[in-house]
Amino acid sequence: MTVSRGAGEGHRPARTVRELHDSSRQDSDGAEFTVTPTRVVTGTEADMDGSGLKKDASEGPQVPVLVHSTLTHTSGPAMQVRDMDDDLIVRTDSGLRTKALIVITGSAKWADCPGVDDDKKLTPGQPEQVCAAFLIPANQKAAAVELSGGFMKPPLEWPVRN
Repeated sequence: MTVSRGAGEGHRPARTVRELHDSSRQDSDGAEFTVTPTRVVTGTEADMDGSGLKKDASEGPQVPVLVHSTLTHTSGPAMQVRDMDDDLIVRTDSGLRTKALIVITGSAKWADCPGVDDDKKLTPGQPEQVCAAFLIPANQKAAAVELSGGFMKPPLEWPVRN
C-alpha cells in the first residue's frame, strides 16, 4: 500500500508502506518481552535531506527505513526500552544487513517516526510503540526485518511485503 502525507508548505512523495505481523518472545536478565514489528516505511532521498543528518559522500545516496514495532514486557523485572529494541536489523534485497541508526552528535528527525524514550522502564503487561530508523543505499529495498538471535541462533525474520 502507498501513502502520501502532506508536510509544511510542500507535499511529500508517496512512500511504500509494508505491513508485518507476528511477534517474537525474547528473554533478557530474567525478564521476558515480545517484539512485534508492525510496519515498515521506506523513505526517500528528500527525507534524508530533511533529516538534519550530514551526508557521507563515501556511502553514496541513502534512504531511511523506518521500522515501527510494539515492545511488550511480559514478565520479570522492569526493563528499559533500549534493552528491548537494540537487536533489530533491516536486510535489503541485495543482502546488506544494517542496525538502527545511532546519532552521536546532533539529532535526526523523521516524519512518522517519533523519538523514543530509551530510558523508559516497562513493567509486566506494559506495551510501548517504538520506531527505529535504519539507513540503506537508495538503490536497494528493505526485504526483511530481523531480530538477532545472538551468536548461537540464527536471526528471526519477518519478510517485508506489500
